[in-house]
Amino acid sequence: MAKQWLTLIWHFNESVPNKQIYLHLTVMKNIVIFGAPGSGKGTQSDKMIAKYGFGHISTGDVLRSEIKNGTELGKTAKGFIDNGQLIPDDLMVNILASVYDSFGKKYSGVIFDGFPRTIPQAEALKKMLSERGHKVAAMIELDVPEDELMKRLLLRGQQSGRSDDNEETIRKRLGVYHNQTSPLIQWYEQEGIHHHINGLGELDRIFADVCAVIDAM
Repeated sequence: MAKQWLTLIWHFNESVPNKQIYLHLTVMKNIVIFGAPGSGKGTQSDKMIAKYGFGHISTGDVLRSEIKNGTELGKTAKGFIDNGQLIPDDLMVNILASVYDSFGKKYSGVIFDGFPRTIPQAEALKKMLSERGHKVAAMIELDVPEDELMKRLLLRGQQSGRSDDNEETIRKRLGVYHNQTSPLIQWYEQEGIHHHINGLGELDRIFADVCAVIDAM
């Protein structure tokens, strides 16, 4: 049986003879998903959410929500953004922790999408989860050849009318993605939880490969 990370919850039942203590085990299958723009990361995340009942934390969505709702963390983040500065890692982790904690016991696991982007962020995420008795159980990388990504993104740009989806801009975005993720992939390989998925082909086959990783956790 695959090693599982368990949250332990003790319940003391006065009505049970000998005052037995029952141990309930909740397996948190937290996942970091990686994929270049156009890799189908959003589609596969939606499928995981539907099948496994996972929560989903997207850094972009979370930031927009915190800023829109005027939370203290959102106001602080907005200050950095308005000044053209990167949001410090500790602030970003605090924002993610706030959302993660708000989920309570609603989900069987959480998909982290768009975070981490650097090794210090990966270490900070690991520490944050560890403090809660949890961990990242798998890093799933959806790998799609660059020429296929280019086709998908150019088509998406034509369909949506997005002027920034041109070949030059797309190549820059893909370059940034690969430069950022290459060290992180190595880091997660050393952690022993990196899983490479061929993101080219039928959606159902790709999802079957993703499910095989999750089911073995």
